[in-house]
Amino acid sequence: MVPSDYDNDELIFQDEDAPGEGDEEHYRVWNILIVDDDEEIHTVTRLALSDLIVSDRKLNFLHAYTGAQALEVLEEHKRDIAIILLDVVMETDDAGLNVVKHMREQMHLLEPRIILRTGQPGYAPEEQVIKTYDINDYKTKTELTRGKLMTAVIASIRSYQQLRTINQSRIGLQKIIQSAANLLEEHSVKGYCEGIVTQITSLIGLEAEGVVCARAGSVLDKEDDEGVYILGAAGEFASYINERVEQIHNPVIVEHINRCLKFQKHVFEHSFSVLYINSSGFEAAVYVNMRHELSELDRQLLEIFLSSVSVGYENVNLFHQLRNAAFRDWLTRLPNRNEFINMLDRPHQIESTSGVTMALVDINHFSDINDGLGQEAGNEVLSAVSNRLLEAFGPDVKKGRIGADVFGLIGEQSIVNPEKINAVFESSFIAGDHTLPINVTIGLTRLTGERNKGTIILKQSNIALNRAKKNLTDNYEFFAPEIEEKTTWRLSMIRRLRTDFADRKLQLWFQPQVDLISEKVVGMEGLLRWPDSDGSYISPAVFVPLAEYSGLIVDIGQWVLEESCARIRQLKDAGYGHLRVAVNISIPQFRDRFFVDKVKGAIEKNGIDPTLLELEITESVVMDEPQIVIDALRALKEYGVAIAIDDFGTGFSSMSYLQQLPLDRLKVDRSFVSDIQPGSNAFIAETIVTLGNKLGLSTIAEGVEKREQASYMLKLGCDEAQGYLFARPMPFDQLMIFLDDANS
Repeated sequence: MVPSDYDNDELIFQDEDAPGEGDEEHYRVWNILIVDDDEEIHTVTRLALSDLIVSDRKLNFLHAYTGAQALEVLEEHKRDIAIILLDVVMETDDAGLNVVKHMREQMHLLEPRIILRTGQPGYAPEEQVIKTYDINDYKTKTELTRGKLMTAVIASIRSYQQLRTINQSRIGLQKIIQSAANLLEEHSVKGYCEGIVTQITSLIGLEAEGVVCARAGSVLDKEDDEGVYILGAAGEFASYINERVEQIHNPVIVEHINRCLKFQKHVFEHSFSVLYINSSGFEAAVYVNMRHELSELDRQLLEIFLSSVSVGYENVNLFHQLRNAAFRDWLTRLPNRNEFINMLDRPHQIESTSGVTMALVDINHFSDINDGLGQEAGNEVLSAVSNRLLEAFGPDVKKGRIGADVFGLIGEQSIVNPEKINAVFESSFIAGDHTLPINVTIGLTRLTGERNKGTIILKQSNIALNRAKKNLTDNYEFFAPEIEEKTTWRLSMIRRLRTDFADRKLQLWFQPQVDLISEKVVGMEGLLRWPDSDGSYISPAVFVPLAEYSGLIVDIGQWVLEESCARIRQLKDAGYGHLRVAVNISIPQFRDRFFVDKVKGAIEKNGIDPTLLELEITESVVMDEPQIVIDALRALKEYGVAIAIDDFGTGFSSMSYLQQLPLDRLKVDRSFVSDIQPGSNAFIAETIVTLGNKLGLSTIAEGVEKREQASYMLKLGCDEAQGYLFARPMPFDQLMIFLDDANS
């Protein structure tokens, strides 16, 4: 839960008589704005979070169903909203992002935290959008469980609290700086105290030299030291700043400073004065060396001035506390991401004989600890990891907490390396009543002599970390320039793919499938093509993984379905109503809870026979989410849609799952067909055809390029074939010509 230090933050909460749900009049509340065009999402979200109490405050829900309504609610409530749970796609594909842009740029609402949600991963915002508009989190609705939603809300409220605290304190400091600009110009306790001497002497028109002293107990970094230290000085005493007052070897000054602090009052003598400051537990004695006695009016002016100075000093200390908070992690007290980047900007300050390495250490499956044991246990794990890193790596290694479960290290390569980091996690960690083994993934960057920005070094280590998560042999990876180049290329290609898809530049080609006995066309497979700028085509082996990685595969797959159904209708109108069209389906499409309805909708929209649409799935798709796939295919099979297994025999599918699938056809993969050579025995191809016959399924051979391959497959009892021997993939217009020629 969030600390209760922010109880007086009135802007966050409704008044006691504000409308709420249930008995919220007994609580001050966090306002949560839910923006979604689906009423069910509002209901489910409200129910999931109804019992959540953060820092002794319940949640109060505001509702909007369009982007326009959301802006109206934001305009009405202004700065009273803590979190916005925002759907990306509503009345338009970018309605949610337009709301974000308007509230940040036009309404200047920078404090409310934003959690984007969508049922259509293809409309996920780009990384730059998330950074530019300060979006806290992005989740698809299917992955946002109650536990993850609660975790995201709690973390966002904490972030909101911190922003509110810092911003409100910043506003207060700005007012003080505006009224006493010279006094607070240096933004430091020492500079402030030096300013006191200058301001006092300037106020009463004296040429004076003096020192500013304070009890060390009121200095944050010397809490256990009760000595009196010189914080600021002028003239001949300036060289004693930060030294104990006894070091100035002037018994008169030492005696009267101690006297002032002991009796807690001003001391006025003929040749000097010692002025007492006390504000919020801070005590200071200001010694001023005079050339003449102060008049009564001067004394009154000084007392008035010191009254204001005490308030000013309190705010200077507040400034330092806030500055510390801005660069320190609240839980572990390690430097946070901002301060860690500052340290990376100064690698030359790290002594090294073998070179300097920066490492990101990511705790694996940390969300499982939060979800399973609770956030308190998660916080205890983070504290335990922090403590062990402090113990294992000495003061020469810079440390920081970079993210929720990510720590950073900067140090000599002989110390900051995978072996020594992994050694830290060899034994389990104690978190309350739990003893937990912790595994980590490590991304490392060797710092060169070049002066790179800290943000660049951190980005490089993050790239290495992401690469390490895909490493099957080791849990670490060092950054190399080619990794960044590949990442940059992938992001560039994804942007191109998204743009070309939006501009309808993708094409659907068709490759005929023939009956092996008559060699007449019985159907065709729809194949996606992406034209390149030079007139060539980008391979599906390149762009399909990119589409899956970016979430675009769902929208592209739906377009292929609709385009195929439209082409089936055109074939029927042209007299080829008996020809089927096969379409490949990916696992992200099955995860879409509206997938079955979308397939039916495409069929009904075009008024076609569902048996003419064949859905092709690979074995890997079945094994990834078996029950989801089986349920969807059964529903579509009952509707009349044909089902085929593509590339059969290349995966490791379970026969138990295979028997549960409502299949019509097995496709023998081209790799097994290519094994067919004169005098050879293609055992696997024969096995697949035999299995298909035993299960009562049709079989079709892919990649048939030679006559002997077609003859062999026919001999085995294979029903159909597809390959260059009969026809290459072609645009739909050429397909129509091909069909007309074949029937002439």
